[in-house]
Amino acid sequence: MGIGQVGVWHPLFGRGEVGAVRRTAKAIEALGYGALWYGEAPGTREVFTTAGILLSATERVAVGTGIANIWVRDATAMAAGAEAYGEAYPGRFLLGIGVSHAPLVNRRGHDYTRPLAAMSAYLDAMNAVQEELPFTAEPPAPRLLAALRPRMLELARDKADGAHPYFVPPEHTVLARKILGEGPLLAPEQAVVLETDPTEARRIAREHMAGYLRLPNYVNNLLHLGYGEEDVADGGSDRLVDAIVAWGDVETVAARIRAHLDAGADHVAIQPLPVDLDGAVTQLTELAPALGVRPGL
Repeated sequence: MGIGQVGVWHPLFGRGEVGAVRRTAKAIEALGYGALWYGEAPGTREVFTTAGILLSATERVAVGTGIANIWVRDATAMAAGAEAYGEAYPGRFLLGIGVSHAPLVNRRGHDYTRPLAAMSAYLDAMNAVQEELPFTAEPPAPRLLAALRPRMLELARDKADGAHPYFVPPEHTVLARKILGEGPLLAPEQAVVLETDPTEARRIAREHMAGYLRLPNYVNNLLHLGYGEEDVADGGSDRLVDAIVAWGDVETVAARIRAHLDAGADHVAIQPLPVDLDGAVTQLTELAPALGVRPGL
């Protein structure tokens, strides 16, 4: 897909005021970023609804779910929804799916004890459904897994089109590319903030990270990467904060994006902090030239 090397991930695409979301999507498209990404969590719109809002407001930019929760809809609904958007907006929709997190899944009344097996069976069921659909997307909408640890990355390689890791430093991108091999799409998320004062930058970063450091999937992945218990405690050590959130001037932040690309990423979804759509556009405008983002590219 023609999504370029840099896209934008923002939580307010899924829960902000619709008019503001549409205006922001158009502004980011005009800057030349290649894709718009957003998540699915309590308090957000249903992900296919958000995709419709973003796709209908824009003309060229791709839209990716990051991620659609497999426990929210069955495989039939997921496959049909992705195929419909792939058909309606050729080459502009990416389906990122994931197993979410035990606290959120258990709250919905599901059993999270075997998430890898659940994802594998879900992908098989999606394939079976897709073969029976009377409509077809051309080209097919890529399926990416929210894969962090090696076994889920292997599943992304074997049964999907790639991976969309979230809350990861460049060293994870190295690991992910090694497991995925050369073919599958690798599109990590990277939080950024244009702030050169260390105290303020880390304050913004810790505010962003607080909720994620309460979720075992993210914490266990960081421990697997070599961070210690002391790094993930008390809001995160400076070492961890600096690894997860790229902060500083334009060139320093751009260097982090290039680090992911040099490590094997095909595309990096940058998440501007703090969470404000107008502020996001301001930061993205400043970053665009350093990232090689140009209108029409």
